[in-house]
Amino acid sequence: METKTLPHLTSAEFEKEIIKSQMPAVVDFYADWCGPCRMVSPIIEQLSKEYDGRVKFAKLNTDENPDIAMKYGIMSIPTIMVFKNGQVASTVIGAGPASMYKQKIDAVLKG
Repeated sequence: METKTLPHLTSAEFEKEIIKSQMPAVVDFYADWCGPCRMVSPIIEQLSKEYDGRVKFAKLNTDENPDIAMKYGIMSIPTIMVFKNGQVASTVIGAGPASMYKQKIDAVLKG
C-alpha cells in the first residue's frame, strides 16, 4: 500500500500553507512521543487520500513549533483543527474514529 506522508509544517510555513490556503485545511498537531498521536496519524493519512483535491492536510509538531501551539491554545495532543478562510472552523482534541473527523471536515465543506 502506498503511503502518502503528509507535509510537516514549521511555524514559518504555517501562514502560507494553512492560513492563506484557498481550500479548507486540516492540521494534525502532534508530538513524536505521543501515543494517541501515533494512533490518529494513519486515520488522518487515510482521510487525506479521501479528500484529495478538496481539503489540504498537514502535520505540525508542537514540540518543534511551540509558538503556533500557543497561538491556537493547544493544551493537549493530538489536536486536529480544520481551518477555513484562515480561521479555525472546527477542533477535535484527542484520538477518535475516522467518522468523527469526517463529520467535522464534511461540516466545514458544506458550510
